[in-house]
Amino acid sequence: MPTPLSDESRYRILRLIEQNPAISQREIARELGISLGKANFCLNALIEKGVLKANTFLNSRNKRAYAYVFTPSGIEEKAKITLRFLKRKMEEYEALQSEIAELSEQAKKLGAEDARKQPAANHPGTDVPAPLAKEGSVLENSPPVRGGVAQ
Repeated sequence: MPTPLSDESRYRILRLIEQNPAISQREIARELGISLGKANFCLNALIEKGVLKANTFLNSRNKRAYAYVFTPSGIEEKAKITLRFLKRKMEEYEALQSEIAELSEQAKKLGAEDARKQPAANHPGTDVPAPLAKEGSVLENSPPVRGGVAQ
């Protein structure tokens, strides 16, 4: 039995189709980093569910191609999927913020002796003490994060 289509897969496919209704299955697979077979399965699941319709047309190379069109219920479904996806991402973001705060507190406690010997500068845009953002580390090479968005 095939795996059910996740909200994240649906959201990402619908977003690509919204941006380019004539996108090919191969382009969808490439954009999402999935196999062509999975892209085909996902699109067919959305068509069977009544979210999308596939209209055929002749492309510039005189080959038959598809343009994916949202059905009225598909527009409503996309809005629901988008809200669920956003809610889940916000929950993940809040969990990450909490984990970062805990790790920062642990790092401050563990690096308290080092912190007294060095200036109290933090890694740009974070609460992580500079001694923990050593040269070549993930923190040292990461972009500063301000307000939850990488700069």
